[in-house]
Amino acid sequence: MPKSLFPNASAAQRETLEQDPAIRLFNTQDWASNPLGPIPEWPDTLKGAVRLMVAASTPMAMMVGQQGILLYNNGYADFAGHKHPHIFGMPALEAWPEIADFNRLNIERGLRGESWTLNGQELLLNRHGELESVWMDLHYSPIMGDDGLSMGTLCVVHETTERVLAEQALARSEERMAMAINGTDLVGTWDWDVINDKVTADDQFAALFDLDSLRAGLGVPIQEFLRAIHPDDVQRVGEEIAQALREGSPYKSEYRLLGKNGDVTWVVASGRPRTDANGRVNRFPGVAIDVTAQHRAVEALRESELQFGTLADTMPQMVWSTRPDGFHDYYNARWYEFTGMREGTTDGEGWNGMFHPDDQERAWAAWRHSLATGEPYQIEYRLRHHSGEYRWTLGRALPIRGEDGQILRWIGTCTDIHESRVAAEERELVAQELSHRIKNIFAVLNGIIGLSARSYPASKDFADQLRQRIYALGEAHDFVRPHSALSAPTDGQGTLAALIARLMRPYNDGADQARVVFLGDDIPIDDAAATPLALLFHELATNAAKYGGLSAPGGKVELTGSRLPDMYRLTWRELGGPETSEPVQLSGFGSRLVSLSVEGQMRGHLEREWNAGGLVVAVQIPYEALSRSDRLRQCIHD
Repeated sequence: MPKSLFPNASAAQRETLEQDPAIRLFNTQDWASNPLGPIPEWPDTLKGAVRLMVAASTPMAMMVGQQGILLYNNGYADFAGHKHPHIFGMPALEAWPEIADFNRLNIERGLRGESWTLNGQELLLNRHGELESVWMDLHYSPIMGDDGLSMGTLCVVHETTERVLAEQALARSEERMAMAINGTDLVGTWDWDVINDKVTADDQFAALFDLDSLRAGLGVPIQEFLRAIHPDDVQRVGEEIAQALREGSPYKSEYRLLGKNGDVTWVVASGRPRTDANGRVNRFPGVAIDVTAQHRAVEALRESELQFGTLADTMPQMVWSTRPDGFHDYYNARWYEFTGMREGTTDGEGWNGMFHPDDQERAWAAWRHSLATGEPYQIEYRLRHHSGEYRWTLGRALPIRGEDGQILRWIGTCTDIHESRVAAEERELVAQELSHRIKNIFAVLNGIIGLSARSYPASKDFADQLRQRIYALGEAHDFVRPHSALSAPTDGQGTLAALIARLMRPYNDGADQARVVFLGDDIPIDDAAATPLALLFHELATNAAKYGGLSAPGGKVELTGSRLPDMYRLTWRELGGPETSEPVQLSGFGSRLVSLSVEGQMRGHLEREWNAGGLVVAVQIPYEALSRSDRLRQCIHD
């Protein structure tokens, strides 16, 4: 090829020329098997056109002959991507099958001697293993021979893909910004022609500054915008604008606008000066955001926090709050007065160090449970006082939830209950001592009765019955004696069913199955009701053991409780005992004691029924006779 394209080149020049990749490609191509034939046989005009093409830096390609044999330079080789060098010397329709129809038309037009230009032409080309959109400007011209006829088509390729994609991205960005700006009254944009002092602005920006939107769109001096700024802010804003112009630095300022009616609008304006080729600031575009709502929210929050802090500091309790994860981040003044700690030293897990060592794990376990479940937090523990002693405190906390149910914050209190707890413990000791002495009185009384019976053997049966009744009274007293919150039992003591279970233990202990059982509705009772009820159950059980259901091996007693609208009904039913019959007269002391307990002390009603299966005793008692709370409600109602 060098001998053909550059026949007069020296050996040194030829070596230099062959370093060019395109010339080397032409030189090494097997043209003998190509439709174009060896290069020496090419027309001089074609060789001249090839010399021009390979020397050019602009991507250029030729489609020669009816088959459109593809020849190109280094610039086009870069354009062809992974297809180079395989497509060199191939028919163009085979080299670019994805645009075969497009190239066929161009081959035909070039052979007809036409010249034309395609600007912004988009083609789907497979240059890198997959089809992609490529934009370019294409300039076509015929390759004229000595005979005035065209031998093919020369194409100058100027790819514009990068520019088109950038323009499309810019257009999308501008469209999104326009939609965002037009869709809200909170944002406005401006562009200041600094040299000519003309500020053009959109409708939103003009509205913020109380300017006519038409005039603002055409451009007005910046001074007209500055007039709308609050007098207390205008000098600062002017200095910040001047600094941005002087330093070419980003500009951001928050200031107030004063409306014609006196309304104040807060805005945040930001922008950056732009310079020309000489480094002189010529434009200053920017955006302004109406942040009045945020300022009002901040003011409302500040006022709310002030009110909360004032309220919390005037409360006698220690008040604290945590984040949803339990991190303590607020304590009122009472907390720091109580603990003597410096502000901030008990934030987070610093709170744990204030617990008594014996209470730490218990308190944290309860707190972790509340955090995990959202359940209210309540516990008594000892906190270290500023004096160094540990004082009993009642800790409580409730979650604050958002509209979606999620916990936003925990608000808690600590109440000093040390004196009341110590007093309760002292009352408990006194109550225990009194109870012990009363039980001693019962024991002494039983002893006196026993000694007296020895002196009068004829009264032994009476003395035994009397001791048993006193024992029942002692059981009733021990069952319902006053308790503090510290000593209150958790086994149901204080209810009718529990009293019955305790009094009937002598009949149930050792038996394979309980011989006295309670069924139905249970009810709370107090000490005033326990005494007559104990005497009632004692007399009924004593008689059942002697004559009724408890006297036979398989006999038993069922007690059934029922809550009626105005009364509580208790039914004593003996089963499996000997057949009974109604006595001629109920004149014994025990019968009178039963009637006195129910009808006298408790203002109830008692009925006996002697069935073939055993005695049935039905008792109806007013609710207010069973517990103080019911009596109190009755008094309030009356």
